[in-house]
Amino acid sequence: MNGILSLAAFVAGVSFVFLIWLVIPGPKGRLEMRLASLGQREERLRDRIGLARFVHSLPFIGSTLMPADEGKQAHLRSRVVQAGLYGRQATLIFLGVKLLLMAIPVGLGLLAASSGILPLVQALLFGAFAGVAGTIAPSFWLDHLKSQRQTKLRRSLPDALDIMVICLEGGLSLPGSFDRVANELRTAHPMLASELRIVQREIQLGRSTGEALRQLAERFDVEELRSMSSVISQAEKFGASVVKALRVYADSLRQKRQQRAEEMAQKAGTKILFPTLLFIFPAIFVVLLGPALIQILDMFRNLNLPY
Repeated sequence: MNGILSLAAFVAGVSFVFLIWLVIPGPKGRLEMRLASLGQREERLRDRIGLARFVHSLPFIGSTLMPADEGKQAHLRSRVVQAGLYGRQATLIFLGVKLLLMAIPVGLGLLAASSGILPLVQALLFGAFAGVAGTIAPSFWLDHLKSQRQTKLRRSLPDALDIMVICLEGGLSLPGSFDRVANELRTAHPMLASELRIVQREIQLGRSTGEALRQLAERFDVEELRSMSSVISQAEKFGASVVKALRVYADSLRQKRQQRAEEMAQKAGTKILFPTLLFIFPAIFVVLLGPALIQILDMFRNLNLPY
């Protein structure tokens, strides 16, 4: 019995050492793993370099679509900025992507027609429709980003004004309150927090508070921000209390937010009507009329009708 136990312990020990030898690589194994990781890192670096070259070529491609009229250029830049794209070459990159989405489907259609994959008419129709869709889709994407930013701002602005009023009542200056509000909102409303930091840096660089807030309003194209800028500018101009003006304005924004929520709640019943008709009623009809339909089919099957 003792011999069997000793043999089992010996086998278990050898197996444990063998498993450790398999799991922990030796010097050669570590060298191979290191070389493999370096190779993978080099491949990732090459991919990043290729992607960076492609991105850097987009402004040159997009410059061919840049309108010559300065008014149209300013309007396009404002649309890109209102979508949250603040890069120096964001407009040219947007135009480059738009041109590629228009040209690539047309090229694929011509390639499919020349290689015989699709008939000529179908290939041309595919290229034309896909090219038109590629031209329109980036504009819709910009409008979608702009709408999302505006919705987030309208939800977060009353909270920001409440905190700003508390900071001003506590003795902070208006630029200092911007920085404090940005720190408080960086988790709950990160977009507004980053925008307030931009406003605070612009004020530190010498721009007036009213002008910095007007620039903020232009970046969002939201009437609430324009009104807030006017309230603060008028209060500073005529020596009125900025705290009282902001408190009244925050109350009005909160009421508007509550009214929008009530309006959305009232529209919910109408919006849910179509999904109800489309998905729930057919199932109800199957449950209610299914057995009767089966009985009717059985009745006609049992009838001996002459043919």
